[in-house]
Amino acid sequence: MLEIPWVEKYRPSSFDDIVSQSIAINNLRKFTKNPNIPHMIFAGPAGTGKTTTALIIAKTYLKDEELDTNLLELNASDTVRIDFVRNVLKNFVNQQIIKDGSLKFVILDESDNIPTQVQQALRRIIEKASTNVKFILMCNYIHRIIDPIISRCAVFRFVSLSEEKIVERLKYIAEKEKLKIPAEKSKNFFKQLYFISGGDLRKAINSLQMSVALELLTNLDISEILRISGFLDQVTLKKLIESLKGKNFMRSREIVGSIETLDSRNFIRQISEILPSLNIKSKNIPKLRAFLGEIDYRISQGADKKIQILALLGSIIENVK
Repeated sequence: MLEIPWVEKYRPSSFDDIVSQSIAINNLRKFTKNPNIPHMIFAGPAGTGKTTTALIIAKTYLKDEELDTNLLELNASDTVRIDFVRNVLKNFVNQQIIKDGSLKFVILDESDNIPTQVQQALRRIIEKASTNVKFILMCNYIHRIIDPIISRCAVFRFVSLSEEKIVERLKYIAEKEKLKIPAEKSKNFFKQLYFISGGDLRKAINSLQMSVALELLTNLDISEILRISGFLDQVTLKKLIESLKGKNFMRSREIVGSIETLDSRNFIRQISEILPSLNIKSKNIPKLRAFLGEIDYRISQGADKKIQILALLGSIIENVK
């Protein structure tokens, strides 16, 4: 049952199966009725269906035997460098199509991680590509893609999925896999999976499969699922809330120090969620949220994780009434 990753096993195979994204999908349905489609950019957060949609489009135009020869799928952040663009990508684009009228597709995931110099070379290839070659670029941050590429593509924006849509999909998978989830804990279980995912359906499905693989459903322990996902468990989080409300910095530092595998980004997400419950003046909450972002940025740039988190705890305690 666990041999196949569920994100692949339950990957949508048609536009009808895509979860949410109604605006982008409805427009793409119209596009795919036209044999002369433009190059495209799919922009949006991770796990919202960009890669799946690109593959559905390619399979709409290509028959099974053409998928091996007429489809080039790449993770741009790992692969696409200047030599690769000049040689491999250029050769694929210039290769003669055996069957007249058929299309070739280049799917570039994480295109926003391609260096600007390489994007300039890519732009030239897109410009000179024949009408039979179509590029589909996917990115999380469209502002990192140069304007000349954007202007040559139709842009479709994908949005984070709502809790309702993610839970609905998770319940569908649980039913298909005949999972035995205790009824009294089911609602909280799916709620926590959504929280862990942060709107990323792929991450939510992986967390569900991980819970099954580690046999956590028999005696469903939500705290254990949070711990293995890099979050504070409910007991530890409750203790931290009490110490912050009590303006006890030393106790707060002790609690954070006791966490063996502290994931700073997940910790910041949890702190952001509990801010309204910490007896802080409402006018100060936006400033603290901005400081959360600053702390996250500092850590991403190499600052000491523990020092930054202690600075965050100190700032929160200063603002507690």
